[in-house]
Amino acid sequence: MERNKAVPASYAIFEKGDQILLGRRINTGYYDGYYTVPSGHVEEGELPIAALIREVKEEIGVGIRAEDVELIHTMFRAKHDETGQRADYFFVVKKWSRDPVNVEPHKCDELSWFPSNRMPDNMMHHVQYALECYKKGITYSEIPFTTEWLNPNTKQV
Repeated sequence: MERNKAVPASYAIFEKGDQILLGRRINTGYYDGYYTVPSGHVEEGELPIAALIREVKEEIGVGIRAEDVELIHTMFRAKHDETGQRADYFFVVKKWSRDPVNVEPHKCDELSWFPSNRMPDNMMHHVQYALECYKKGITYSEIPFTTEWLNPNTKQV
C-alpha cells in the first residue's frame, strides 16, 4: 500500500507598509488569472526555506536570507483537484536585497503592491485565507475536501 503524499510549497509574503506584493498568474495551467504571493513547490531533497529563497530569486529577482524570514502560517489542504493534497508554508520576508521585478513575464503578467485591506477579488483562495489567518494571528489551518470553506458565510477562521 502506497502512503499518502502531500505536495509541499513555500509562499513569500512581502510587506511594504500596509501593502502586500502580488503577482497575477498566466500560462501555467493552474489558477491562471489569479493573484498570489511569490511561491513554489519544495523540490525533492530541498527544505521549505531553501525553496522559498530559490523561488523568490526565480520569480521576482530578489535575494533573501534564511534569517530574514519568519514562518507565520502553515496550512494543510485536502485533495480538491488532480494535483493532490498540499502542505503550505507561509513566510513573511523581513528584509530583501532590492526592489522586486517580474522575472517571469511568461508566467506572471502583473506584479503589484496591493493594500492589505483591499486584496483583488481574483486571488488564489487558499492564499487569501492564509493572509486572513495571518492578520488574526492564527498560525495553522486546514482546508477540507469540500469547497464550502470558500463561502464567506460558512468559513470559520
